[in-house]
Amino acid sequence: MFQDFARIHIKSGKGGDGHVSFRREKYVPAGGPDGGDGGRGGDVIFEIDTSMNTLFIYKHRYQFRAEDGEPGGKKRCHGKDGGDIVLKVPEGTILREEHSGRIIADMSGRNRRQIILKGGAGGRGNMNFATPTNQAPQYAEPGKPAIELDCTLELKLVADVGLVGFPNAGKSTFLSRVTNASPKIADYPFTTIDPNLGVVDFGDGSGFVIADMPGLIEGASEGVGLGFRFLRHIERTRVLIHLVDTASFDGRDPVEDVAAINDELRKYNPAIMEKPMLIAANKIDVRIDPDVDQVERIRAAYEPLGFRVYPISAVTGEGIRDLLYDVRKLLDTTAPEQVYYEQEYFPEDAVASSDLPYTVTTETGRDGDTVFVVEGPKIERMLSFTNLDSEKGFRYFTQFLRRSGIIDDLRKAGIEEGQTVRLYGHVFEFYDDEADTDESYE
Repeated sequence: MFQDFARIHIKSGKGGDGHVSFRREKYVPAGGPDGGDGGRGGDVIFEIDTSMNTLFIYKHRYQFRAEDGEPGGKKRCHGKDGGDIVLKVPEGTILREEHSGRIIADMSGRNRRQIILKGGAGGRGNMNFATPTNQAPQYAEPGKPAIELDCTLELKLVADVGLVGFPNAGKSTFLSRVTNASPKIADYPFTTIDPNLGVVDFGDGSGFVIADMPGLIEGASEGVGLGFRFLRHIERTRVLIHLVDTASFDGRDPVEDVAAINDELRKYNPAIMEKPMLIAANKIDVRIDPDVDQVERIRAAYEPLGFRVYPISAVTGEGIRDLLYDVRKLLDTTAPEQVYYEQEYFPEDAVASSDLPYTVTTETGRDGDTVFVVEGPKIERMLSFTNLDSEKGFRYFTQFLRRSGIIDDLRKAGIEEGQTVRLYGHVFEFYDDEADTDESYE
């Protein structure tokens, strides 16, 4: 089944935590800190796979995550880096942030491989914090957190020529005659649901890729039916062939059909109508009303507007050769404009600007005094790697509170000296000292 849309959840790897340890060996009574650094978390990478033409592999699997970095170890051992995860997609896939709809990556053209989410950096072990005045640091850095994202994958086919028209205009029959594609062909009362790709081979090493777009209906530009799904595949084509049914078995007027489809294309994206377009008047082998020449009616209506009309029969092959050779000439003289969508959403920036690593709230203590409560995953991780019983460790933690902006936020919340601050079971008396900025703990 052709799958041109998918929703997935991706997550990079968390950085490994730094390690706190000290060298303890016989005959080395004063071994220094030897806690190693944590490993880097794995990246989430998207890569074009030219053998793919659908997003079907993402239909039944939703979550994808890279490996976390391993924590550091004793004896300055560096934690192992987490493995990257590489997600294969067909060319023409657009990755969007699901909630805002903004583009993260356009996997087409020269963009063959892109890192979408970077893994967290590994935390530094306590060996990195030794100084002449602090030779036994009791703390290490936690690894940087992972980044996760809900996103959508949207495939916009990359083809030289797009084949458009109403349902049952004969597009699938035309494609099966001129290419190696094998679409399902019948007199269906509904349109083909899946786009089909085929290669027109002229036998001299030249040719082009043609895409049969599912039949459009009026209102498609407003999302009627599966309009948006169909129309997005037209944007990357260079030339359009508008196939129109001149037999009018269902009573439709071919002149009005061309106008209706062009109107839908224009409403969806005016740039589509700037592409070169040829009109293929199909089914000339069948004529319902011998007194009405539908081909001449189409020519009279559209050739003055710059559209060249080709009478053809997709069943017998009449007129198709001239049409294809003129399409090739048109492609040779048409600049290969690459429709590329620039990145609009940068996950790292978005996470940095929206991440709230802590909250500052107040509650009433047992004695009726106000207690300021500070909570957040960043604080919890730092507490787990800091020895608050050590004077050096405690001062390092207070510097962390200052650098993170927590002290400023406590002031904004109205805290005064002597009032109580609680952080995950640890209770402190607030002491505001602007001068307490020992640079050795940076």
